[in-house]
Amino acid sequence: MAKSAKTQATVVGTTIDALVKEGKALARIWKQTNSLKDSTKASGFDTRLGKLMQELKAQSTLDSGQISRQVLVAHGIHTIDRRRRSEALWFVENQAECLEFMKASKKGFTSLTALQAAMRKANADTKPAKAEPSNVGQSDAKPAKAEPKMVQHSETKVSVPVTRSVMVNTIIKQCEANNLDLEKVIDDLIDRLNAQEAQVKKEAEMNLTLKKSIG
Repeated sequence: MAKSAKTQATVVGTTIDALVKEGKALARIWKQTNSLKDSTKASGFDTRLGKLMQELKAQSTLDSGQISRQVLVAHGIHTIDRRRRSEALWFVENQAECLEFMKASKKGFTSLTALQAAMRKANADTKPAKAEPSNVGQSDAKPAKAEPKMVQHSETKVSVPVTRSVMVNTIIKQCEANNLDLEKVIDDLIDRLNAQEAQVKKEAEMNLTLKKSIG
């Protein structure tokens, strides 16, 4: 029994070491990777990064599956742009569809950002076509009616008192409805907050300097 436990610990340790080694290797080369065609191959950068992110996400102890900052640092990939990490994960999770879309494209794509945007646009463009029955005019009229309803619904929500809990749920639902990466949205909110704090600090320092010069 003791021998079995020791063998299992060795296997797990080897796996963790392998993941850390892979992460640090990716951190060293990510800025040198420019060709999307090469980076999305089986052994390409984005494929490797996406698989690593997928593995770390599966091991996450958080209910949301979000990878903690400590884990990113431990695996050496915290220096890789968070958007690139998120897009690589998205690519691996939708790899078959992405590769098929890239193969069908005549112009090709320069980045995962461009690929992701093109696929979202293509999916959005196909939805009205699926809803179209035999009357083209009727199909064209549906999107036009939908837009005012969405705006009106949004305005109604704004007039209602919003608690923090309601706001969090709204953000999550909007991310799911619009296929947005919740982790990116959170990072953007943190960046915005840091920018506001920096601006307030800067203004306070300027006011203090002005008072000293006047005094």
